[in-house]
Amino acid sequence: MVRASKAQSKAVEAATPGSATAEVMEVDQTKAVKPVSEPKKSQRGVQKVPASNLLNGKAKPAEKEMPASVKAPADSNSKAGRGRKRSAAADAVLQPTSKKSKVSSGSSSPPVQLTAPAVKDGVVLTVGMGDIGQLGLGPDVEEKTRVAVVPGLPNIVAVCAGGLHSVCLDEQGKVHTWGCNDEGALGRTTSCEEDNFSAGCVEGIEGRVVQITAGDCHTAALTHDGRVYAWGCFRDNSGPLGFLESGTIQRSPRLLPAGGEAIIKLASGNNHLALLSQAGRLYTCGCAESGQLGRLAERFASRDLRNRNGFEVLLQPAPVRAVRLRRVAVTFDDVWAGGENTFARDASTGAIFAWGLNNYNQMGDEDTSTKFQPTLIKSMADKKWKKFTSGQHHTVGLDSEGRVYTMGRHDYGRLGLGDADRKDAKVPTLIETLKQPVKDVSAAGCVSVAVTEEGVAYGFGMGTSSQMSQGDDEDCWEPKEFTGKQLAERKVVSVSVGGQHSIVLAVPQS
Repeated sequence: MVRASKAQSKAVEAATPGSATAEVMEVDQTKAVKPVSEPKKSQRGVQKVPASNLLNGKAKPAEKEMPASVKAPADSNSKAGRGRKRSAAADAVLQPTSKKSKVSSGSSSPPVQLTAPAVKDGVVLTVGMGDIGQLGLGPDVEEKTRVAVVPGLPNIVAVCAGGLHSVCLDEQGKVHTWGCNDEGALGRTTSCEEDNFSAGCVEGIEGRVVQITAGDCHTAALTHDGRVYAWGCFRDNSGPLGFLESGTIQRSPRLLPAGGEAIIKLASGNNHLALLSQAGRLYTCGCAESGQLGRLAERFASRDLRNRNGFEVLLQPAPVRAVRLRRVAVTFDDVWAGGENTFARDASTGAIFAWGLNNYNQMGDEDTSTKFQPTLIKSMADKKWKKFTSGQHHTVGLDSEGRVYTMGRHDYGRLGLGDADRKDAKVPTLIETLKQPVKDVSAAGCVSVAVTEEGVAYGFGMGTSSQMSQGDDEDCWEPKEFTGKQLAERKVVSVSVGGQHSIVLAVPQS
């Protein structure tokens, strides 16, 4: 009864399909829509949320140490040049997508050798809503208010929550999925609805996978040699866009083109995907309505009749162009995506560029207009940033000192800044109540999570879907520790927040 009255009193929001990226990989160099309003907060059992709604330039030596997740040799053969006008179609570099094709870096640089996160005896725990199978706990479990162990998944090294599906990676480089499969997000055939409630292995990926990422209805996997496989579907406000080709749903892994380059990092938003190459170039594909691709003018960013270039200009990975002062081309050394935003770090200066939806200042830029091209974020200039993760109308940032900053919409406590002064944050604002250094952050919808170096997870934001393992459905205006018997003897490695559930990767306490 408390739950029902609370849902009726809050008029505008519920946890929405989100995106997440499981990262922390290393490059062994020696081995060479429009803005959408937030949905109404609903009660469990009233309505299910269907999945269908849901540089060029010379790579300069880094002036600072690159993070382990993206460290790679520079492309010595690419040449910087001045920016020039081009049509949207010119940026869409169509490439063959044969599964047997080999990836070439396009230069004399040594081939990449990527490695998965070093996690020993990792187990998967889930919490929140599971009425479409996203908890992986079987058809009889539709909700958990405390974390529970997903059976049959030993030795896991990375986890990732999509909108209504879940993904994990084992130490052998195999990908496992469960949850909603309406638009191919699982990358495997499920013969009946009950099959969606249990984890299954994805077949058809050549090579050892080292990183996974997921959005509302898509999933992507990066192999040790820099190839990208993906499956599912991208959507916009009008429905399905397709996958590489308009109107298609990809139900099994498919090799993505990326200008013939080796890829070293992936990042997913709700309905877009970013790929960072070994040479520091950034490719994007998917929905562009809110500017999240960063490479198309507004008139070319939707399926509007004025867009004569077709859907392929959106769905085929194509490069993002960014420049500094004096038209110097920018190369990147890291990329993050979430919701309808993308963030990337300048490899030479450490400056942060961002693009996408900014109606609540979730990009940290005080101008709330939608950014369709890379925009230098001046409010982030005084810190070294390790990660960004975005929900629908907010962003969480982690700096190199382990401090957590939030920006954007404050409702339901998603910023973690307390309820004394309830107002939005226009620039990155420090969460002072997180006293211990933080190693990872995740956000989706109206929920945020931070994981400390000591292995403790803290959640803040909307409590309706019980995604923060707090045992009730109360909103958390300040970081509150994840609790439960299954965490008593375990340390948290990472947490990935999805649309209505969260996935926790934990290891035994030493």
